[in-house]
Amino acid sequence: MNSELLYILWNPDLVAFHIGGFSFRWYSLCWLFGLLAAYLIVRKLYRQQGIRPELFDPLFIYCFIGILVGSRLGHCLFYEPGYFLSSWRHVLEMFLPIRFTADGSWRFTGYEGLASHGGTIGLIIALWLYVRRTKVNLWRVLDNVAIATPSTACLIRLGNLMNSEIIGKPTDVPWAFIFERVDMLPRHPGQLYEALAYAAFFFIGWYIYKKSPGRVGTGFFFGLCITLIFTARFFIEFTKDIQEAFEASMALNMGQLLSLPFIALGIVCMTCPKLMKRLGAER
Repeated sequence: MNSELLYILWNPDLVAFHIGGFSFRWYSLCWLFGLLAAYLIVRKLYRQQGIRPELFDPLFIYCFIGILVGSRLGHCLFYEPGYFLSSWRHVLEMFLPIRFTADGSWRFTGYEGLASHGGTIGLIIALWLYVRRTKVNLWRVLDNVAIATPSTACLIRLGNLMNSEIIGKPTDVPWAFIFERVDMLPRHPGQLYEALAYAAFFFIGWYIYKKSPGRVGTGFFFGLCITLIFTARFFIEFTKDIQEAFEASMALNMGQLLSLPFIALGIVCMTCPKLMKRLGAER
């Protein structure tokens, strides 16, 4: 059987629907549904663990801002520093959803470019600030958020798939996608690989939580989450095309290099519970 017959022609409309003059893109909807999933899951965990309800809503606000700011700055500083740090206008583009044109005017673009590694750093900083304010145990917060995080990561990668971005290398595997918006080459659907992996990690984490809820607050689930996600990211990167030209000469691309410290941190969190307990003692 000719494997070409199984290739998936991929060119969905970027816009899911319109309301009046506003258009809602699939990518934005995936982000929103991903955050909603995390919101509902962590709210349920807070209730099950008897954490005061008034401590929950500030958590969502901190996480939303931390992820958005961290993802945006991560992309700009890790992948395109030469552009974004080259002028004050480009620095503004890091924070505002616009692009300046050659004639000095600007156009609305939305935030084009968000990096998961930056989002993770932004989330950790936001949770640290949240803990300082609320005095909730640090590892309890990190573990609860970590249980929900893979569900959000899965939906974000599906958004990348709808955008035909972060595409894979050319391949002849029978399940290859032809991203018509990019070229007509069959390629690995790297975004789909990640989405499926993250969905599996959510169910693994949830299963372990149901079997051992007492591990929440030890740092185990936080360590498990980042170890699984960034190990998968490290290996799936081998199937992806480079995102920036400077990566072409690198043995490991930027995504893989940035994954290594997260994997190391995750292993420490899972294997050194006494250290985690000292660092996040109840206040």
